[in-house]
Amino acid sequence: MSKVQMIEIEGRRAYLVPADIWERVKAMVEDAQDAAAYAEALANDDGFRVPHAVVLAEIDGVHPVKAWRDFRGLTLKALADAAGVSKPYVSQIEGGKRAGTTATLKKLAGVLGVPLDVLAA
Repeated sequence: MSKVQMIEIEGRRAYLVPADIWERVKAMVEDAQDAAAYAEALANDDGFRVPHAVVLAEIDGVHPVKAWRDFRGLTLKALADAAGVSKPYVSQIEGGKRAGTTATLKKLAGVLGVPLDVLAA
């Protein structure tokens, strides 16, 4: 049977712990840290998720506005009309020719049902 030993180093207490006890304690601490991180993630979860199809489209270089428009099943005209923006302007944003103003991206985000930061890449 192994015991924990207390020693003193430079006036401070230290403990010598057998390896099997140390590994169990270390695992418990890691489990507690994981549980705390999970609880924090749940508390900060806004519920928004990016669908796999949108992620794949963006990885392939598709502009976020187009990726979300396609995912939502909207035509370019339908998105432009619903957002109150011209069809050519939306097309230029999707094609990367124009960045789009914050006001315009907010309108598009509203129609697409996504947070603004998802479109403002």
